[in-house]
Parts: sequence; C-alpha cells; structure tokens
Amino acid sequence: MKIVVASGKSLWLTEPAYKRTAPGSRFLLSTLVLLAVVSIGQGQPSNPSSTGAAKTVTVLVDDTKTYQTIDNFSASDAWACQFVGQWPAAKKEAIADLLFSTDAKAGGQPKGIGLSMWRFNIGAGSAQQGEQSGIRDEWHRAESFMLPDGRYDWTRQAGQVWFLQAAKKRGVQQFLGFLNSPPVQYTITGRAFAEGGKTNLAPANYEPFATFMAKVVQGVKKTTGITFDYVSPVNEPQWDWSDPKQEGSPFRNEEMAGVTKALNAALLAQQLPTKILLTEAGKINYLFATADKPDRGDQISAFFSPTASTYVGDLPRVARTVAAHSYFTTSPYSQAVATRQQLAAKVATVNKLTFWQSEYCILGDNAGEINGNKRDLGMDAALYLARTIHMDLATANAAAWQWWLAISPYDYKDGLIYIDKTKEDGTYQVSKMLWALGNYSRYIRPGAVRVEASLAQNLGMDSQLLVSAYKSAAGKQLITVVVNSAATPTDLRLTLSGKKLGSVRTFTTSATTDLQPGPVVKDQLVHLVPRSITTLVSDIR
Repeated sequence: MKIVVASGKSLWLTEPAYKRTAPGSRFLLSTLVLLAVVSIGQGQPSNPSSTGAAKTVTVLVDDTKTYQTIDNFSASDAWACQFVGQWPAAKKEAIADLLFSTDAKAGGQPKGIGLSMWRFNIGAGSAQQGEQSGIRDEWHRAESFMLPDGRYDWTRQAGQVWFLQAAKKRGVQQFLGFLNSPPVQYTITGRAFAEGGKTNLAPANYEPFATFMAKVVQGVKKTTGITFDYVSPVNEPQWDWSDPKQEGSPFRNEEMAGVTKALNAALLAQQLPTKILLTEAGKINYLFATADKPDRGDQISAFFSPTASTYVGDLPRVARTVAAHSYFTTSPYSQAVATRQQLAAKVATVNKLTFWQSEYCILGDNAGEINGNKRDLGMDAALYLARTIHMDLATANAAAWQWWLAISPYDYKDGLIYIDKTKEDGTYQVSKMLWALGNYSRYIRPGAVRVEASLAQNLGMDSQLLVSAYKSAAGKQLITVVVNSAATPTDLRLTLSGKKLGSVRTFTTSATTDLQPGPVVKDQLVHLVPRSITTLVSDIR
C-alpha cells in the first residue's frame, strides 16, 4: 500500500500491518476544514471561524422521501474482551453499561450508547499455540472452541462470552460471529496467518471449515441461549495477511464463493437460521471496482450478479447484504463523498441489496486531516468520526454502522474505551468517540428509516453543519443528528414538511458534555454549541 505523508514522501506498507498498527508521524487536526456542507450528504470545504454570534439555520425534513432502513449500530469484542471479560465484576459491568445500556441516570443522563448489535470474534486457536503461533502480541491471539482432536470445549473464549451475555442482558438483540482466519487445524500453514499472500485454506477444507462455523453457532446457542444472527466467514480478503500481526487470511472471490456454498449447506443441515454476511471488504472501493485486486474486487457483481461464476446471491442463508470497511476512504471530503456515491449507485443496481459499513477506526494520515497514531479522548477524533458516520449513512446509504475495537489497550485512535494492557485488572478511560457514536446508536434504533433532510438556506463556504434525519420504526419520533464542527455556536430550527412536530429533547456531546440532555424545547429552535454533535429527538404529531 502506498501512503503519502504531509511532506509528499511516499511509503510502501502492507495493508494488514498498517491497518492494525497505524505507523507514521502524527499530524495535527488543525482545521477540520472538510466538515463543511451546504446540504445533507454533500458539501464544500470551509475554514472554521472562531468569532461571531450564533446564526439561525433551518433544517427542512421531508419524511415522505425515504432511504435505507437502519439495521444496527455495533462494535467488536476483539481483542481485549478476552481479558476484560474476566476483570473484577464492578469494572466489567461498568464497561458493559457504557457499551450496551439504554438506561438513563437521574436527570436523563444516558448510562451508555445502546449498541444494537455485538460482533463476536470466533478465534482460530492462535492463543492455544502461544509463542508457536508466530503472533508476537499475545493480545492479538485468539482462542478456538475446537480442541486439537476435533472435540469442542465451550468454556473457551470465556471473557468474550461474558460480554456476549452482558450485551443480551442489557437488551442487545442482534449478534454476529466473525472470523479472521479458519481454525489452525485447517490452515495450510498450520498457523492463523498466511505466507506469501496465498490463501491459507485448501479447497479440501472448505467443508470442515463450514462445519466448524455451524458447530460454533450451535454450541454458543446451547451454552448461552444466544443464536448468532449472522456469521461472517472472511475478513478483509484483499489484504495479504502474511505479516504475523494477528489472525488473518486472504481469499479470492472464487475461494470465498466456495466457502460460502459450504457454509450455506452446513447451516441448512443443522437447521440454523443464521445468515452469512459477505464480504467484509478491506475498502469500500472493492465492492464496486477491481482496483488493484482483480480477483478480489468488484464483489457486488462477483457475488450478486446471476451471470457471475461466483454468484451466491440465491443461496437461502446468504444475507442480501454486502459489507465493507471505511478505512482509507474518508479523506479528503470531496473524494470520500464521490466514492460513497459510486457505492450507493452500484448497490442500487441489485434488487433488495443493502450495504453495511462493518468495521472502522481512525487509521493513517487521512490526507493530513487527522492521524491514527496516539489516543485522542477529545473532540478532534470525535468530530472526525461523526463526519465519517454521517457520510456512510447519508451518502453511502449504510443500513448498519460498526466500529472496530470496543475496548483498546493501544496508543491509537482505535478504541471507544481504553484500558491498561493488563489481563487481570486495570483502569479504563472513556473517549469522546464513544459518545459521538452514541449520538447515533442510542437514538437511531433498528427499524428506523432515514428521511430527506436539507438546509433551507445555502450557507456557502461558511457552513460546517452535517445533518441527517431518521423516523423511528413506529413512526412517532423524528431523530435528527447534527454535527457542528465550527468554533462558533449555531441556532437551528427544525421543520417537518406537511406535519407538526411536538416538543424536542436534545442530547449533546461536546468538550464538556457526554450525550448531555438539554431542556425540553417546544418551538423546535435549539442551540448548538461549538464543536459538538447533537441529537434532536422530536415527537411527530
């Protein structure tokens, strides 16, 4: 992969190593200039102003113009939950509340961000191999439920299972099991990473691999009462996964189709309702273009075009969903929007196909806007994240938006919650990125439908507002999320075409607040503080 740094110097790195370690010098997020928009989903760059009184802008919402139905917001348990799930009860319960709770404290302050799905990492067994796994960082290894002799031990992955059950206890109703690598018993290398960029699974092991996944779904159901709604057999197949940083394997489209057919048969044989999620592409470009991966790209056509030799879209256990990760496609803003427009257009060519953004954290130098190195618990990272979520929802029509590491021990912008890198106990810190995601996840619930929203007046180059709106599944509430990246406040008036809105309650994330509830407002005129993300929950009369 070619990375161009601010000096103009180019570096060549392998994708997996870059993705997980985010090397390079840190760049300051000096302006966030690319957050500017003149209407929902599209915009122009602008420099923030640090002076001036609040302007009043009007948002026009038309709920007769509808877009995607929201499936979920999620994050994954890789890799820290295997240890944090065995921390002292009070600490892990508090962390689980932050991730999953939809309850509120006295005064209406949310306890958590109410994720509506949880991603469970089905390990390949590198943890049992220890140092012989070749994966140097113990925290990047993962246990497997399968023993070397082929029997299963359902006491494995205990820390992760604790979080799985904690999510269910707090009302999460959707669950997904994902794999970075087939079990080491079935890989060509005998390890959970590849060599020479070659697929680490022989065709003869497609069926045993599929049987393993079906048995894991069955075993987790039997021991926890939780049935995985989805299983994702392949992760980022475009990368080589030959650097022993973590579990992983490349796959060509032809090989993915073979695995998918075997898994479909295994799920049907076990009478499991679990759907197969494809394709977890490493970049969203690979869904609609071959780019530099001719046998691993253009995956919408490869898997959902009936004329393709790799077509699997008619299999009963294949979800009508295509998934990709937003890495390396979020800057500069104009290019990011154009890429998502291409994706949305391609998805629209396939009947009843939806798109999920299924993994993201801030990596790379992002055209100099923000660097993935170093933790950032504050608003710089939170505003950049909010912009990315907005683009994926409002331009790419993502029906789901999913974060990478729910809990991170690392010094990167990859965690919602950060912890000490200690197995038995430790401290934790909450980032503003958690609450920024919460401005969406806690209020836009499964079944909500995105509706048309736009600014009544063209604010031109001074605008730094991003606005999207959603009608609840029951049709009784309007949820509007506004990102104000400017250093000045704004007064916003909300209108709904042809209907009246009742009272509105705001929930604001800023430098000093975390989804802080505001007073009930009856005239739909709300005050947006500088550098903030605000969710407006309005009654529809």
